[in-house]
Amino acid sequence: MLPRITPYPLPTGFSMASARVPWRPDPRRAALLVHDMQNYFLAPFGTADHALMARVVDNIAALRKHAHEAGMPVVFSAQPGGQSLAERGLLQDFWGDGPPPSASALAITDALTPGPGDLQITKRRYSAFVGTPLASLLEGRDQLIVTGVYAHIGVLATTLDAFMRDIQPFVVADAVADFSPAHHRDALRHVADRCGVVGTASEIASHL
Repeated sequence: MLPRITPYPLPTGFSMASARVPWRPDPRRAALLVHDMQNYFLAPFGTADHALMARVVDNIAALRKHAHEAGMPVVFSAQPGGQSLAERGLLQDFWGDGPPPSASALAITDALTPGPGDLQITKRRYSAFVGTPLASLLEGRDQLIVTGVYAHIGVLATTLDAFMRDIQPFVVADAVADFSPAHHRDALRHVADRCGVVGTASEIASHL
């Protein structure tokens, strides 16, 4: 039930310099979340050389490298395959069965395969906090840098959830992707106006 995604230019005009709040990422306080970058969710973008997704993956990889070098936790979220109706809950009504029980579909895209020091959580709802140990993994840290797919669904829900837990969220404009440029831009604008800071990968990296 996921739509086919037509390539689009990543939105511009979002900068930490224009943020409503003066928050800045601090590697002593922050963790990096790589949200649902599984082959199942990336399949709608088409081939591996899809220009949009290639750039997003490259930016996430660069941020992960900076996070590792700074000693920051890196957390990967992923949905399980073959979920029961009880596990799916209301998601079933909107999105159907979800990921199949296929190792290749469930795997994180090859360019971002989690390493030995990376953390992984299993999620079944939009927010990566719901039904997962993410909050406990962040204990002692009060900032979350969010990357991945899809910007207007899980990325936005997780960002709002972080904000309501008094965790400062940072959404990386060119390290998330969505169904369309309108969905992408609307999600970034919602974050920038109401619950977090939106910046580019290069801006975020400069603070790490």
